[in-house]
Order: sequence, then structure tokens, then C-alpha cells
Amino acid sequence: MTPESGSVDPSEAVAGPVRLPARCVTVQRQFDQRARRFAGASTIVREVGQRLFERLETIRPDGRIVVDLGCAAGAQQAALLRHFAPGTWIGIDLSHAMLVQAPQGGPAFARWLPRTLRPRSHALRICANADCVPLASDSVDCVFSNLMLNWHPAPHRVFPEIARVLREGGLLLFSSLGPDTLRELREACAAALPHARPMPFVDMHDLGDMMVAAGFSSPVTESEAIRLTYRSARQLLAEVRALGGNPRDDRYAGMPSGRQARALLAELEAQRDSTGRIGLTFEISYGLGWKAPPRVPAGGTTTISVEALRGQLQRR
Repeated sequence: MTPESGSVDPSEAVAGPVRLPARCVTVQRQFDQRARRFAGASTIVREVGQRLFERLETIRPDGRIVVDLGCAAGAQQAALLRHFAPGTWIGIDLSHAMLVQAPQGGPAFARWLPRTLRPRSHALRICANADCVPLASDSVDCVFSNLMLNWHPAPHRVFPEIARVLREGGLLLFSSLGPDTLRELREACAAALPHARPMPFVDMHDLGDMMVAAGFSSPVTESEAIRLTYRSARQLLAEVRALGGNPRDDRYAGMPSGRQARALLAELEAQRDSTGRIGLTFEISYGLGWKAPPRVPAGGTTTISVEALRGQLQRR
């Protein structure tokens, strides 16, 4: 369905799996399979989500409808509802298995208040692809997206869709994994798994260019490195796999042999630091921008009334 033909307003919720274009089926399947393991392996997602929300806290909320694009199990729902209270949180994710774990209803912090004093907040969950969401154009005030764009096979398609659903002046705030992410694992794979095709990540400058092309004014992008450490190579690999694996369609289809698997573990074990831990780098890109007014095409037709033109000539 097209965005307009399938549009809903924020008073409705859409549930259930959706049919996705072929380019996104691999991503959906991998996250559906990892939904139960994701919560126990999402340290980096929670940490970056908190840092992204701290950036939002410095901005005075303008509006009441926020879309959490790629919300997974809704870790930021309560915080976003507090920030936009009373408001509506719309969680969108392509994985139905992840989405059904998201909390329902309004913010938990207000449940102890008398009913008459509770903010009228709402939480909706929609299963949809990020480049074709069933929301009306110019219908939301803020799009918040934490570590989703890096898993989308065509992020340049997502920014125009975000711009479509945002009202003029609406805010986009997102985080994404950058090219230096999993550097240590990539080096180990290059030595032990010569046929491996690592997941590519987009540079923050390219993300900024995509924002400009989609119609966002004065976009701001920045990046930082976060290093997590693990007690064993097996723990590191289990967490990376639970975070989403490698959704590339052209990834190596075969399983590594026992010899290759042992070689990979040995390469990672050789990277232990002075504390005995194995480190893994995550490069985090952050982006912020506001939807700009429509551009006036150069060389377009300008219409002037005869009365206005006469008035200008008389004043001269």
C-alpha cells in the first residue's frame, strides 16, 4: 500500500506483520529470530538511546506527537512520553516479534496520580517499513530514531519518508552506527574468515547529505566512539549476533568450518587488553535537523495581480 492510501491518524493503532519489499525481508527475518535474545544483548542500544534522549532534553518540545522509528521493544517510550506529555508515542518497527514486546498504554510514571490529573498520553504500535510508513503527511511533530538507519538497506529512502510525515518545522533526531563499528571483529574476520562480507555502515557526512537532499534545514551531525568489553570471545560474538547479525543479501551463505571458527575465536582472544577483557568499538553517528519549508523552484512562474502591479508603478 502507498503511504497516503494506507494513512492513519494518531488515534488508531495498526498491528500485525506486514508484507515488505524484498530488500527488507532479510532484516525483518533476522530481527524476528533474535527478538527474545535482543533484550539481553542490547547494552549499546540502551546506552546510545539514553545519550540520544539527552540531546532531545536540551530542546524545548514543540508539539505532542512523536514517532519512535525502529522502536524495537519500546525502550524509549516512557522517556519520550514524559518529554512530550501529554502526547502520543507512535512506535514503528518492521519486526512484529520485536514490536509485540513494547509496553502498551501511557507513561508508567503517571499511574500513581489520580485519574483526573494524569496526562492524556497515548502509545501506539505500528508494524511497517521505515521507508513506507502508514501515517498521513505533515502529521507528526518529532521523529526519534535510535540505531535503526544502519540496518536499513537503503537509508537514502528513509529520510524523504521522514520528511513527508513531519510537519513543517518538525524535528528529526537520530543515531546510527558508523563505519568504524566492530573494527576489532572485522580485523579478526579478515584473518580467519576470508569469505566474510561485513555489514557496511554509512559515514555521518553522507547521512548529513541525505538529510539536506530530503529537505532538512541546517542539519547537525557528530560522532563518538564507545568501547564495550567482554569476558570472552564467545560472549562478544553472541551479543553481536543478537544485535542483528549481518542482513546483507550477498553475505557468505555457508557456515564457517570448525577450523575457521576456532581461528576466529583465537584472533579475538589475542586482542585481550591489560585487564584481560576483549574490547569492541562502536562508532556512533548522531543527526539533528528540522523540516524546512517547501523550496521554490528556480525559474518558476511568479503570479502578480494587475492591481498590485499598477500600485507599484503609481508609487514610483
